[in-house]
Amino acid sequence: MRPAKAKPIVPHRHLRLGRALNTPTGPDPIDVAVGTRIRVQRRHLKISQDELAQALGLTFQQVQKYERGANRVSASMLVRIAARLHTTVGSLVGEDVVAEQDVAMLTALSTPGAIDLLRAYSQATPKGRKTILTVAKTLVEPDETAGAA
Repeated sequence: MRPAKAKPIVPHRHLRLGRALNTPTGPDPIDVAVGTRIRVQRRHLKISQDELAQALGLTFQQVQKYERGANRVSASMLVRIAARLHTTVGSLVGEDVVAEQDVAMLTALSTPGAIDLLRAYSQATPKGRKTILTVAKTLVEPDETAGAA
């Protein structure tokens, strides 16, 4: 008599290849962090999603999904991406990350325009940096005069 087959611990619908395991609020935070690191490195090298996709034999939509964490990057694809982006798999998965707060920093850097703003800030004169910072703070701080009116 054969023993009964053990049921998988994870429901079968979550085992599809290339897909991220979604939490109740969205993609798995680890997949988002890996995708963000890919995006940051790609943007640092000034490579478009389309250029990276062509080098990897993918569509730009697939690269976009990897970067958002909507699709999980396989180990073999992670190795190929790391090679194309001149980095290590360890760097893309955060093994060389020192602190947990790096996830928040990477999430902030994945905001559209954040890397462009950082690049402009780093190229500005000291006076220009002060102006950029003043403008940015003014845009995000609540208007103190609004309550007085």
